[in-house]
Amino acid sequence: MIVERSMNPDFLSNAYVVAAADGGEAVLIDSGAPSEPLLEAIERHDLTPTHLLLTHHHYDHVYENALYKERFGVEIVAHPLEAELLEDVDRTIEPGEPLAAAGLEIVGLHTPGHTAGMLSFQVDDGDVFTGDTLFKGSVGGVRAPGSTGFEDLKASIMDVLMKLPPETVLHPGHTDPTTVGEEWEQNAFIRVWRGLDPESTDRCRVQDEDDEATLVLWAPDYDGGHKAWVRWDSSGEDDIVPGSRVIRPGDEPSADDAGQG
Repeated sequence: MIVERSMNPDFLSNAYVVAAADGGEAVLIDSGAPSEPLLEAIERHDLTPTHLLLTHHHYDHVYENALYKERFGVEIVAHPLEAELLEDVDRTIEPGEPLAAAGLEIVGLHTPGHTAGMLSFQVDDGDVFTGDTLFKGSVGGVRAPGSTGFEDLKASIMDVLMKLPPETVLHPGHTDPTTVGEEWEQNAFIRVWRGLDPESTDRCRVQDEDDEATLVLWAPDYDGGHKAWVRWDSSGEDDIVPGSRVIRPGDEPSADDAGQG
């Protein structure tokens, strides 16, 4: 199988072209990265894109939709909840509904949390394109527009993605690929969810929030900054927020961790 990637230098968001072999049809997955590397790969492999599959509706994953529609006439496909928030989706698919395209069988796994209709696309019972649900060494945030919260994100990761075979290759919506086995053993969030590592009892405040919180986990994020798992004092509910918004004792607010992924 052919998998080629382009990554946006600012958002670090990925777009992919996927095909069974040279000289045939292809699908695109997300479009929020410079088109030139994918157009070059399409030409090099002599491919004809037929579909553009969207993991979710956020701008940093869809901003080149029109280019691929105009150039190749691709059919743009998304979950119904994401399609409601976009103007250019041609067809909606339900989770688990198989899509035969480019000589591949593709299934959208419903992985809400970062957004309500997030789909992680599994190709031929193998590689999975996880959108903004799971990254190499990190997880998606639940504060971006359309998010459905911590418990949904945790269930999507632990009950869907981590149930796949350990050798399954994961292609995230931001930065580098990983595997289920690697994340199972090394991802700090997953290790705490598995009970391998303890929750922290450190205290923190979060900018623009009235509530104080326990800093359950302070972990590296895909962009070189941090993500924070916090538990709000007033409600006891868990949340994931950008590290840039977290103020720990002795800290000053920082300018890193600005992404919404």
